[in-house]
Amino acid sequence: MNSFRAYILALLTLLSAEVMAQNDSILVIGRDTVAYRYTPIENSAGPTKERKGWNKFVNYVADSATDQSFERRVDMTFVPTLYYSPSTSVGLAVMATGRYRLDKQNRTIPASDFSLYATASLTGYYRVGVQGRNIFRNDNQRLIYNAEFYSMPTSFWGIGYDAAMSNAAMRYLASRTIVDVRFLQKVAKGLYLGIGADFNYHFGRFGGKRDFVSESDFVARLNGENIAYNATGISLYAEFDTRDIPTNPQRGVYLALQAKARPQVLNNVGETLWGGRLTFDYYQRLWRGAVLALDLRGEMNSQGTPWIYNAAIGGLQTMRGYYAGRFNDLCAVTLQAELRQNIYKRLGAVAWGGAGNVFHDFQSFSWDETLPTYGVGLRYEVRKGVNLRLDYGFGCRDNRGKLIHGALFSINEAF
Repeated sequence: MNSFRAYILALLTLLSAEVMAQNDSILVIGRDTVAYRYTPIENSAGPTKERKGWNKFVNYVADSATDQSFERRVDMTFVPTLYYSPSTSVGLAVMATGRYRLDKQNRTIPASDFSLYATASLTGYYRVGVQGRNIFRNDNQRLIYNAEFYSMPTSFWGIGYDAAMSNAAMRYLASRTIVDVRFLQKVAKGLYLGIGADFNYHFGRFGGKRDFVSESDFVARLNGENIAYNATGISLYAEFDTRDIPTNPQRGVYLALQAKARPQVLNNVGETLWGGRLTFDYYQRLWRGAVLALDLRGEMNSQGTPWIYNAAIGGLQTMRGYYAGRFNDLCAVTLQAELRQNIYKRLGAVAWGGAGNVFHDFQSFSWDETLPTYGVGLRYEVRKGVNLRLDYGFGCRDNRGKLIHGALFSINEAF
């Protein structure tokens, strides 16, 4: 009798498997439970090319949300997109970002990363470059690099707070080549010391068919300075870094000190230039999906530093919403706080506020010239730890009552 019941149970199981379109199921009959696996017969015609292409795209998008740097030699993502900013108008950007690991055994250290990018806009602006961070085994050494060339129609108001607030903008074509490399050695947990070198060449073009100012008018606003400079700098670095993901931190601290010299024999300025920078970032998780990020930056340059090497605010990182370089002088300090909130899966939003000041020296610093910044933005995670960001920032009103504001599109977080 027991064998007959077992036979009937097995027969019912097979019949159920034929009519149920499931890959793995549990069949329950009375108080007896039988596990079975159903493997459907593949269509001999095979999936269509369209279906294969769609599945490949879906799998690519799904895989990009996870960290594949342990399994793959290089975990790559390609991102073509349209963008807009007040300084460059509408343009096309093509970016390739990658993450990789020289040490695939140590899962406690961050992955190495790099970005390749090329952009062009309707105004004639174009930029090509590469930047990245190479993490060696056990994170004992770090190699950080950035190289780019750009040519862009841009605006210049002058040097100092008063010029930026009162002067009319002068349009000209700026071309610039920047190469910056630094090597850091770990000396204690989270603490790195290192040395770096950079090359910076800038020149401008004036007049022509566009709305560019004449060279003589531009030079008059420079108070005797030149329009073209090149300089090579040598820097010493000290960094303390406990961030979990450098490109999109969720927690940790980053403190960086830089002391730079541009020797007279390595520039066309005519004298040795000195400068220093301080960066302090703090990241703290709040509630689910929320991160508070704080950013403090300061920069000082010696007397005689040309206008093109001045400390400046605005652009993609500090004081978003201000035209990059509109407010510039020998010294600058900024403080920003940003709340980052994940909304749904890869989509997130941010809101920030802060303040900044540019000044010639500490004796001329004025609290009344402190500039506000605030704004909101959207984030989309194209690869684990790599975000596309669209920000819209607001600043102060200039002396003509015009509100300073603007949209920005970039990759990775502002800080």
